[in-house]
Amino acid sequence: MTDLIVYFHKPADWADSVHLHYWDAQPGGRATHWPGVPMTAQEDGWFAYRLEGVTAINLVFNDHQGRQTSNLWRKGSGYYRDGYWFEDKPAAPEPAVSSGTAATDPKSPAVPPAPPAPAPPAPAPRERNDGLGDFRAETIYFLLTARFHEGDPSTSFFCRDRIKFNRETGQPEDPHWRGDFKGLIQRLDYIRDLGFTAIWITPPIENRSGLDYHGYHGYDWTRIDPRLESPDATYQDLIDEAHKRGIKIIQDVVVNHSCQYGIRGKVHIDHLPIKYYIPQGSQHGQVNHGPYQGNLGNYAWPNRDDIDNPVAPEWYRERHAMDPEGKVPLVDPKSGETVPKPGYNPGRFFGIDAQTLDPEWYMQHGFICGGDWESAAVQLKHIAGDCINLATDRQNVKDYLIGSINHYLDMGVDALRIDTVKHVPRDNLLEYVNAWKAHKPGLFVFGENLVKGYGWGDLGGGDNGPSFIRPWWYTRLGHDPRDPNSGGDSGFPQLDFGLFSTFRDNLSRGSYDGVARVLEMDWIYGNASELVTFLQNHDVGPDNDFRFRFKGEQWMAAAAYNLLWTVRGIPCLYYGEEIEFMKGAPQDVIGNDDTLDQTGRAYFGDHLSDERIGETQRHPLYQHIKRLNQIRRAVPALQKGAMSHIHEWGSGMSFVRDHNQGESYVVVGLTIGGDQGVNVGNIRNGSYRDAVTGHEIQVGNGNISFHVRGNSAGIYVLNGPGKVGVDGMYLR
Repeated sequence: MTDLIVYFHKPADWADSVHLHYWDAQPGGRATHWPGVPMTAQEDGWFAYRLEGVTAINLVFNDHQGRQTSNLWRKGSGYYRDGYWFEDKPAAPEPAVSSGTAATDPKSPAVPPAPPAPAPPAPAPRERNDGLGDFRAETIYFLLTARFHEGDPSTSFFCRDRIKFNRETGQPEDPHWRGDFKGLIQRLDYIRDLGFTAIWITPPIENRSGLDYHGYHGYDWTRIDPRLESPDATYQDLIDEAHKRGIKIIQDVVVNHSCQYGIRGKVHIDHLPIKYYIPQGSQHGQVNHGPYQGNLGNYAWPNRDDIDNPVAPEWYRERHAMDPEGKVPLVDPKSGETVPKPGYNPGRFFGIDAQTLDPEWYMQHGFICGGDWESAAVQLKHIAGDCINLATDRQNVKDYLIGSINHYLDMGVDALRIDTVKHVPRDNLLEYVNAWKAHKPGLFVFGENLVKGYGWGDLGGGDNGPSFIRPWWYTRLGHDPRDPNSGGDSGFPQLDFGLFSTFRDNLSRGSYDGVARVLEMDWIYGNASELVTFLQNHDVGPDNDFRFRFKGEQWMAAAAYNLLWTVRGIPCLYYGEEIEFMKGAPQDVIGNDDTLDQTGRAYFGDHLSDERIGETQRHPLYQHIKRLNQIRRAVPALQKGAMSHIHEWGSGMSFVRDHNQGESYVVVGLTIGGDQGVNVGNIRNGSYRDAVTGHEIQVGNGNISFHVRGNSAGIYVLNGPGKVGVDGMYLR
């Protein structure tokens, strides 16, 4: 058996050494630990490594300093340079001729030049060969676990803030922590029937804050929050039950920040115990706030104080274990004043002084405000008083977060979604992503980089922020903010906020106008076919100021899903969209007195009760989305095919998806509003069958014409299976 030798030409901005990380080497399946084995330097910037007795491998070249290639696969020896494999050693490219001042020249004009012309279309991404499958074949159902379905009422919990009280009885109702793993397990079949193959859950780690039901205020990354688990329904049980049904679990991960109280066992943030807080105008022991009677300490814990941090000062740990009524006088070590004391400085209980944080764990640059959200300050300052930025570049932080999440990957978590991406510099964040991928080769990881606009950064297009905080930057490895092609695919796709941001001006108005402009810019991403697409989520919706759940007509929503399920990317549905749940409500609390039941984060379980679930499943959008999932699953080109022939005319659009040079090939025509005639030329000849109607068309001259009913789709698959699923109100 011959050996496999890989050669790699080091880019100029890489460190001097190059490593080869590989996995699933065939035969035998051997693998390295990140960053892999050092390669041998040769002349002219080339590096080499010989793998004895190997015929094929999955691999990543990297410099162990934050720069890397995307996940690659190689069968037989070869040379890799500038994003391409070569059978023989390629000649050095001719030096580029400059036509003006370089973008990095400090004397460059302040007005950016026109965006660079896109590179020629890259070949369609290869099939994954890592044993975990290609995540582009999945569709994702996103839910807030604590708001989805209640299975164990004994784990329900009221947060301190935004408690809902019954107007007639005055009693608290609708606990913030209401859904749980037991309830989710009970409704896995509902999600499977709807056709989804992956579930994205909000961070399940233990949280602490006044409003922590959503999971984004981490306190202990090594422990699952007990308010989600039951003895017979643990996180492991959820993973196992999902896998039995062919459903993958996507765990939401926060790298950027912790809660305002520190991290259990690692770092403590100075506060006074909450049980000693008395609001102005109140009296000690007379706090009456639903389950919080006497004081605001955790009512579910015997000691009424939930910051059980072994690295807290001795005086704090003593108070944690005693005085549940908060009556024993306590001297504030910072001011010398004694509490409890009505109206005493709330900041000592809930606030943060950034200058006093432990620099081993936290940044110390103050809080984001105003224009900071669109500047470099977004990567230095704390997001909010209960979201305190971690020093993500410190090794102790890396070791803690990476090691904690590795444990969940070992439990069977299938993919990760990374929160608040733009708040962490790309090369730093890729250290985490790469480490998790090295721990679980083939792992799919995507991120959330929220932008309300196209997100083109320094490429222009009316963007008011720099490239280095924009989604496309994180999908690439280059370092030129005006040239995405300066680096290859980072292997870290993002939620597609660029496409989403157009929906305010098109889908919300019953039009596809402008969608093509975004799709034609797909070349800026490392791999646009892995972007995660959506109509709305827990933070944003497509109407006007992005604050509300989609409030458009039902037929508009159906047309939106037709688009999302047929264009490139991985579709993601936010819980309840399938029945227009909380239509037009704010995604999160807005007013001072708002409670969760008035928002897009309302409890969904009432619609999933045994008495009402049948009604839920008969909703026209439920049936519509179910059929779209059936069609997408039956047509590989809709999952992975490259897009071409893109054309839109407001009330309709058409395009071609081609997977693996005709292996799966589909012509798509979409309408929004009335019926449309669709014509697409320069396509492959052969027999096309519509997955919606079953209509068959023979193409012999490279041109296809077909009719699509209003708000429906024509999905003509070359040598396709014919009609998939049952006609509904929209797909017909």
